[in-house]
Order: sequence, then C-alpha cells, then structure tokens
Amino acid sequence: MLGAAVGIAVAIASSSSSKSSVATRAPDATWADGRRPAPAFELRDQRGAPVSIRALRGKPAVVTFIDPVCRNLCPLEAAALGKVVRDLGSSAPAVVAVSVNPWADTRANFRADARAWRLPPSWRWGTGSHADLARVWRNYGVAVQVQTKHLAGVTVRNVIHTEGSYLIDARGFERALFLYPFRPADVERELEQLHS
Repeated sequence: MLGAAVGIAVAIASSSSSKSSVATRAPDATWADGRRPAPAFELRDQRGAPVSIRALRGKPAVVTFIDPVCRNLCPLEAAALGKVVRDLGSSAPAVVAVSVNPWADTRANFRADARAWRLPPSWRWGTGSHADLARVWRNYGVAVQVQTKHLAGVTVRNVIHTEGSYLIDARGFERALFLYPFRPADVERELEQLHS
C-alpha cells in the first residue's frame, strides 16, 4: 500500500507543472453521509491537551498525517491545509496533524514548523507513543515505513508515509480523502459541500 500511495503522489506531482494548469481535482475517495465513522483516537496535542475525534464533533475537521521534521512533501501539504484554514475563516475546519514520526515530536520542532510552514494558530498536532500513533495510522489506512541509520553515533530516521488528508463531517463521519498533492481550492470546495 505504501508504494502505491507514494507512487500515486509522485505521479500526480510530476504531471502538474503549475497551479494555473491544474484542473479542478476530485477527492481520491468519498463516502456517503453517515456511512463511514472516522476511527476514534485519543492523543495529545503539542501543548499536552487531549485531542480526539469525539472532541472535534460539531464542525468539519481534517485529519492528516505529517512528519514534523520532513522537508519534502509534508511542508507543502501543511501549507496547503493552512491556506484552507485561512481562506475559510470562521467556517474553517479543525485540523489535526497526526504525527508519523514520534521521535521528532518536540515543542521546538512544532514551533519551527509553525513559523516555517505558516501554520494557523488553530493547527493541532496529534502526538503519543509509537504504539498509540501506529494504531491511528493503521485505523486510517496510512502506511508508515521508518528507515533507521546510525551515523557518527547519532540515530537518523527517514520516515516514508502515505500523504493523506481525511475530511470529517461535523457528526464524525469520513466524507473524503485527498492524497497529496492537492490544491487548497479543491479541499475548500469539498468542505463547503459539508456545510450545505
């Protein structure tokens, strides 16, 4: 699954040369209202506060999966979702970025990402133990592969993972999945349909 998801993302990225030439893109998957409950999780955010699917109910949400020290696709996906939040203003979704790299989940990394990736103040990271996070990855069908190397006494981890963002409706049901790359406008269009 990991190879296919990464392959899809790379193929889509290489086929779109500029924003102006990209046509409107539908989600990679959609589900009818009330058909697919978002898998429950209970994690902690970057401030130590609890974050869960249950607590997100009442307004649409985006659950995405990001490596806080990634310097490839994750910053681009995070920036796209940040633009969605800024564009939609008061009707913006809650965004929870479930970490795919628990070894890098530090306040310093989260602060650096907030600045460099221009994350909105409402952005929340979902953190926890490797076992807790792995359960969330599995329940959302997100493949995570960690390559570990030891260089000069330092452990270096390269994390490869599915770049996916789930749109969850206000009642806690999965409604759409976007695999990155996607345009903020395409996510916004789907979220606006959840409000209607």
